[in-house]
Amino acid sequence: MPVLRTPALLRAPALVLASALLLTACASSGGDGARPEATSAAGRPVTIDNCGHEVTLRSVPERAVSLNQGTTEILLSLGLADRMAGTATWTDPVMKGVEEANASVPRLADNTPSFEKVLDAEPDFVTASFVSTLGKGGVATREQFEKLGVPTYVSPSDCSGKDNDSGGDGSRSEPLTLDAVYGEIRDLARAFGVEERGEKLVTRLKQRVRTATAALDASDVSLMYWFANSQSPYLAGCCGAPGAITRAVGAKNAFSDTHDEWPQINWETVADRDPDVIVIGDLTRKQQTAETAAAKIRFLETHPATRNLSAVRKNRYVLLSGQAMNPSIRTIEGIEKVAAGLRDFGLAK
Repeated sequence: MPVLRTPALLRAPALVLASALLLTACASSGGDGARPEATSAAGRPVTIDNCGHEVTLRSVPERAVSLNQGTTEILLSLGLADRMAGTATWTDPVMKGVEEANASVPRLADNTPSFEKVLDAEPDFVTASFVSTLGKGGVATREQFEKLGVPTYVSPSDCSGKDNDSGGDGSRSEPLTLDAVYGEIRDLARAFGVEERGEKLVTRLKQRVRTATAALDASDVSLMYWFANSQSPYLAGCCGAPGAITRAVGAKNAFSDTHDEWPQINWETVADRDPDVIVIGDLTRKQQTAETAAAKIRFLETHPATRNLSAVRKNRYVLLSGQAMNPSIRTIEGIEKVAAGLRDFGLAK
């Protein structure tokens, strides 16, 4: 954790005064549009239960900071760019439709920012997609923000039915459902007093899922999801966002027998499972080997253990953003693209 410099601490009084009325911890609710429906104390305080924490907001956030792309894209989709003081930790270009709004929000860091960098933005509300972002080894713990009067929120999809202390990216005792994503939208909309926007956004997303999966039968098809790393690949287990995509399209996950979120599995085991379709993460970050889809496909088509896979020989690849493979608003995009791919490959009945 970086040591806070005196200048950052001297800026903190304004932050603390602005948020002194805020009780801290975490949140849950939904919205849609260009400006919050409520910008005064009307309907306040708002208390939201989130990941075992409770937060009370006595005013609508004016300087929110989102520490992960997933929560950022929800806030932008709710028309809250003018309420945001910063974003961080990006794996992909921003989702279509919110590019202009995103350009108006300062990017604090492409990857994980320091605690000090976040405090420099003088936030009155901090959101994250992952428990690890607001925990030890992340930006800071929730308690550190709360001591400064800054409430925090973590996506419920990363804590409900999930053990984040099991090592790696955690494991799930319960399959993720899209209701967790919809719940996050409703939570954030309620936090900002834009509940109507949240409901409209959820309605649109549900309709997109219905349209994408209408009359789709892929029960005989096995899918493998590859997020990153060529030497020791991170492949999707049964129950995270890829599991939600797989269930939505009615297919099977080649590694449904593991509850780990993103287990690292050797290529010889992949060859034994021989998936019908490989869903590939097309990332723009530069943290692991084989981040882009192009790099992954080059590897698959040249490595001795993978070049004879059925999916490789028949060029059955579906490319997804990293955000679509994490629990987020983009998971709906993942359902659409996988469903379209199955139809294009002639694998859907």
